[in-house]
Amino acid sequence: MTAAERPDETTAVLDTTPADADAAVETIHREMTAFARRARASAGRMHPQLSLVSYTLLGHLEERDGRRATDLAAHYALDKSTVSRQVSALQRAGLIERRVDPEDHRVQVLHLTEAGRHILGQVTESRRAAFRERLAGWPEEDLLRFAAYLERYNAWPGGAPDEERERSALRDTYR
Repeated sequence: MTAAERPDETTAVLDTTPADADAAVETIHREMTAFARRARASAGRMHPQLSLVSYTLLGHLEERDGRRATDLAAHYALDKSTVSRQVSALQRAGLIERRVDPEDHRVQVLHLTEAGRHILGQVTESRRAAFRERLAGWPEEDLLRFAAYLERYNAWPGGAPDEERERSALRDTYR
């Protein structure tokens, strides 16, 4: 059967039972958990100063050109004390700095330093290389489908209100 004769797997209706769907959800849960564990473990290997949370926060600060700590906590659904500890560690490491918000001098906005941009760039490239290596044998069709499934999964309406706009901006950036 050629690709043109095959049904589109993204829209095909499958003959499944509730038990099949439950088993699929369990598999997704197990595999997403393994993915998260692997991501946390590999973060330390990419750069000893950056936990996965630190890397994520730095990336968000770069994408948004600065943010308040409370904005980071709200966006990632993290406790403010968790963000505060991460921010303090990143600031001590010289990777971020606090600047007074020009529109509201009572507010401090977190920004990457040049050192933060440099380390984030190094780690990001290492992570991309690791993904490329892991996905090297995948056909382009599978890569496109996997990317679409991840976007669809992460577009769940229960996320933060500005998440879809941010994802859209990221898609535009990396295409």
